[in-house]
Amino acid sequence: MNYKTDIEIAQENVMDPISQVASQIHIDEKYIEHYGKYKAKINTDLLRDTKAENGKLVLVTAINPTPAGEGKTTTTVGLADGLKKIGKNVMATLREPSLGPVFGVKGGAAGGGYAQVVPMEDINLHFTGDFHAIGSANNLLAAMIDNHIYQGNSLRIDPKKITWRRCVDMNDRQLRNIVCGLGGQTNGCTREDGYDITVASEVMACLCLATGLNDLKERISKIIIGYTYDNTSVTVKQLNAQGAMTALLKDAIKPNLVQTLEHTPVLIHGGPFANIAHGCNSVIATKMALKLSDYVITEAGFGADLGAEKFLDIKCRSLGATPDAVVIVATVRALKNHGGVSKENLSNENLDALEKGLENLLQHVDNITNVFKLPAVVAINAFPTDTQAELELVERKCKELGVSVVLSEVWAKGGEGGIALANKVVELCNQKTKFEFCYDMNDNIEEKLNAIVKKIYRGNSVILTPQAAKQMKAIESLGFGNLPICMAKTQYSFSDDAKKIGAPKNFDITVRNLKISAGAGFIVALTGDIMTMPGLPKVPAAEKIDVDELGKISGLF
Repeated sequence: MNYKTDIEIAQENVMDPISQVASQIHIDEKYIEHYGKYKAKINTDLLRDTKAENGKLVLVTAINPTPAGEGKTTTTVGLADGLKKIGKNVMATLREPSLGPVFGVKGGAAGGGYAQVVPMEDINLHFTGDFHAIGSANNLLAAMIDNHIYQGNSLRIDPKKITWRRCVDMNDRQLRNIVCGLGGQTNGCTREDGYDITVASEVMACLCLATGLNDLKERISKIIIGYTYDNTSVTVKQLNAQGAMTALLKDAIKPNLVQTLEHTPVLIHGGPFANIAHGCNSVIATKMALKLSDYVITEAGFGADLGAEKFLDIKCRSLGATPDAVVIVATVRALKNHGGVSKENLSNENLDALEKGLENLLQHVDNITNVFKLPAVVAINAFPTDTQAELELVERKCKELGVSVVLSEVWAKGGEGGIALANKVVELCNQKTKFEFCYDMNDNIEEKLNAIVKKIYRGNSVILTPQAAKQMKAIESLGFGNLPICMAKTQYSFSDDAKKIGAPKNFDITVRNLKISAGAGFIVALTGDIMTMPGLPKVPAAEKIDVDELGKISGLF
């Protein structure tokens, strides 16, 4: 059977004018800032002015990703459409896609099949310019640091101890490590530097965790950019850069309103990476959606060991709210892949491999229900090759943990295929929750790291390299020991080794670097070979993307 591509489905859709979408959730025209007919920013004054109670918050997460795909965003969008089908006032909140993955391996992040957000091309490309603004603020700071040194360096910044890096929203391994300031004294101080991808910038994290423009400015002012010759930290505030940086972000802080194929309202805002940063859309967008609708469906990046853990331990502390229910997405194909089946053979029934791969899903389920104490449902993203015996095995194993399994057919059927999941989510949202964080903020850094490693990953313990141990002492001596932890770890495994799929046992997690993100308000723990600037694959997705003379884009997915 020849299926239509995601972009073909999206381009055939007839969108409602964005003002009509806004009217569904009773947004007054005075808060709407139009970016053409089908996109708008919503002024944050709405949050200040509204007196509405919060709706229910539903978190969508997943198993550890595989080449077979899981469909987390597709499920998020389809669930929102399913809730609308059963008469609920609902919104979804998503991250903005980064151009790195769009042109690299992953492709876009606007859903798939008949569960997509539109205009799909705009969302996956430049959208409303938020990432440009974040990159500009990041690079303004970089320029001001080097200019300060060139103009006399009154702060005595040690060029060898600058931790702030430039950024660009593209996968470009060539820029990971560079030498800048070449060409003589008039071109600045010659030093080593490097680029991060924009979604790994601390400016992105600050914007996504801020509760308003003043809070954003305050967070930016606290960013540590490096250290003096005497090992004293230097902040943005000391460079007087926070005002100009925040000015660049005054529009980027406003959430973006778009719609699904079925005209359900969606706020797409912010996009920190989940294996490097905290992997959630903005606090402001989530707060706004909770005031505008009865049900808010949001997602966290990659598997629940990264995205959901950071959503719950980092974002929820800034949000001041916790989920009423959690959806854990899996596919039979991906579970068989975790059980050792190659991508080429995933269409064949294999109950032994499925049972082995199920260990990955069951550990995520157990983490959500027994560590974080939240009600959960497993959503099996349906594929035509799934057999009845395979689906029954998944259902039986999940029921042993007291968790329901619902078949999600949103990719093929849109909201209609999400009705069963929607009904289950409504049922879960009516239960009382006894949410618990994974760790206490007053625990020391090593205790927090061990809590994540032991409770979530099920590893033996955390091992700090000598450098990381030295950094931990310095961080605690500077008074930042009470911040939450943002683990930078491979998304493919519970461990720090991408090859250890399924649910590995008897492993340690080695933290090689600890970095303060004082503005964002967390400590980044780098493990394995995680890099803050990805590279393009051998055959980038960019090679298949084209545009005709009428401006119609093809090859985007």
